[in-house]
Amino acid sequence: MIPVSLLVFVMAGWCAVYLTDTLLRSSVTHRFSYESWLANRGLVLSPFHVRWQTAMFNRLFAYCARINPRALYLWFNSGLVFGIGAMLGSVVLLMKTLQQTFAQMTTDNPRIGGQQALQVVVPGVNLPTSQLAYFFMALLLSGVIPELGHAVAAMREQVRVNGFGIFVFVVYPGAFVDLFTTHLNLISPTQQLRIFCAGVWHNFVLCLAALAFLVLLPLLLFPMYSTGAGALVTEVVQGSASDGPRGLSVGDIVTGLEDCPVRGVEDWTSCLSHFSHTPQTGYCVPVASLQPSWAHGRAFKRLDGTMDCCSNNSLTDLCFSYIKPEGRNNREREYACMPVRKMVTGTRVCRADSDCATHSHVCVTPSLENQTRFIRVSHPPNVHMLFVGYPPHLQHSVSLTNFLPRFGFLHLDLPVFLETFCKYVVSLSGALAVVNSVPCFALDGQWMLNALLEATLVNIVTDRQKRELIGFFMLLGGSALLAANVALGLWMVTAR
Repeated sequence: MIPVSLLVFVMAGWCAVYLTDTLLRSSVTHRFSYESWLANRGLVLSPFHVRWQTAMFNRLFAYCARINPRALYLWFNSGLVFGIGAMLGSVVLLMKTLQQTFAQMTTDNPRIGGQQALQVVVPGVNLPTSQLAYFFMALLLSGVIPELGHAVAAMREQVRVNGFGIFVFVVYPGAFVDLFTTHLNLISPTQQLRIFCAGVWHNFVLCLAALAFLVLLPLLLFPMYSTGAGALVTEVVQGSASDGPRGLSVGDIVTGLEDCPVRGVEDWTSCLSHFSHTPQTGYCVPVASLQPSWAHGRAFKRLDGTMDCCSNNSLTDLCFSYIKPEGRNNREREYACMPVRKMVTGTRVCRADSDCATHSHVCVTPSLENQTRFIRVSHPPNVHMLFVGYPPHLQHSVSLTNFLPRFGFLHLDLPVFLETFCKYVVSLSGALAVVNSVPCFALDGQWMLNALLEATLVNIVTDRQKRELIGFFMLLGGSALLAANVALGLWMVTAR
């Protein structure tokens, strides 16, 4: 469900804008000055939509269109080839996504949903509210750059640009260019294709540029931040298992989980995934330190069949199981309720008694519920944080980064901001390149398809009306495909 508070805030904001606009337009004394003020600034207001347009960048577009004509010719021809390929590829990808959505609707397997290349994003539902700033900034950038590409391509083909603008629809920002239609209709279909394909081409280039920046980020930040020495904690969820006096704190450097070294966030994720799918590790402790379970009460079975021997619900004791040294031949297990921190401090991990160095030590394993794990988190110089629970809970209770500041005055969040913003640009710009390529009404794909049909079918289908009819049915199919993906995607995100 969409959060009610977010919905109320958005509706209240638009109602206030619409009410103010209506009052000023209906006012006898302020109507003329208000409408003049809007017109002079290029502002247009309508329900849930505000638009700003200006011609101040036209000289810049004209200047860019004259830079190295040969390079621009190759650049926009590359965009033309990419646009045609993207138009075909987007249809295939949407059909595959629709098939995956149907498969997800008929199964409870969560992995199928994670395999989808395209997913509908709804702020506050599958997009955390803490990430909204990244999302909207990346979405605006992914909308502005392609429109600048349209404008420069149009100027290069001698098509007048009336203006460039930015709009907000409900909560989603975007950009547009207003081209002079008469000029556009006078040029050849190939020239039109260069203009229409420039948008998705620049989306793709922006996606590649953000991806390259993301890959090169450790090198670019090397003078100020180091990597490979651990994962730096940037945020701890309050009240989570990682919070507390002996938990993790902002600025701590995690270097290991049990015997799994952590050199960065990727290691942190892979180690926790490994612990989730492997049996609980044990610890080599002296036999003399073990106390039988009867000292704390008899061992008993839990509902899932596992054993427990600490009946006092202590926050410091944990039930351990081991094979009695005198009963190793018949594999008889004994249980001991012991102080957990004292038991595991400074001990090596093991899977069996043979992993322990001497016969005076035995391999003890925490006796926990099936999906629960006991994990020691190393974050020197502090003592180990001891975690008992589901590994995914530990993963989501902290935010980490690979970048460790070399100097104390450097901010911890700068690499996080750059890294997160680039990831959003890669995702959104890539998605817009796909969606805008779809032969669908009101998208770039509509004009790309029409120009492509005019360029290729003019000698095969000589009747213009028949070519337009072919284009209409192709657009109808593309629009239905995109609408089905969006509708089912929204239902999967909000209704399930």
